Amino acid sequence: MHTEREKMLRGELYDADDPDLVAARNEARALTGEYNRTAATETNRRRELLEELLGTVGEECRIEPPFRCDYGDNIHVGDACYANVDCVVLDVCPVTIGDDCLLGPGVHIYTATHPLDPAQRADGLEYGEPVTVGDNVWIGGQAVLNPGVSVGDDSVVGSGAVVTSDVPEGVVVQGNPATVTTELSSEG
Repeated sequence: MHTEREKMLRGELYDADDPDLVAARNEARALTGEYNRTAATETNRRRELLEELLGTVGEECRIEPPFRCDYGDNIHVGDACYANVDCVVLDVCPVTIGDDCLLGPGVHIYTATHPLDPAQRADGLEYGEPVTVGDNVWIGGQAVLNPGVSVGDDSVVGSGAVVTSDVPEGVVVQGNPATVTTELSSEG
């Protein structure tokens, strides 16, 4: 028999009110709360807190406060990434962000979702689907990445876009739902 956390990470229906999951979310809230209160000059303390909170954090990674997440340890961020203020990551499943990525202010990444069946929702059950962001990706301010999507290397997600399906490599997507508006030249 699997724990609720194991079911959550496997993308199966799980009970979010499980005491172990509640405790893990509370720990993440305490860490993000401390992180969000740090001064810009406290770069070493910010790095320590990110290393404690996130599953993995690459070199030269910067996340501007305030930042919020569900668990933190399901978030894996590559080298030289920058996330502007007010980013939210609901990480009930893995969120993987590649190297050299930029996240604008207010970017939201959701792995958490709920069943369509109202009885299952009323029972408090939910599940998740992982999100993957490739290398050299720019996600514009207020964009939303929905559960289960991936964004290919070298792509741009326009401000305010709502990504509901996979984004190929080397394109610009915009709108709601996000659609490809430009194919980027591989010759730079």
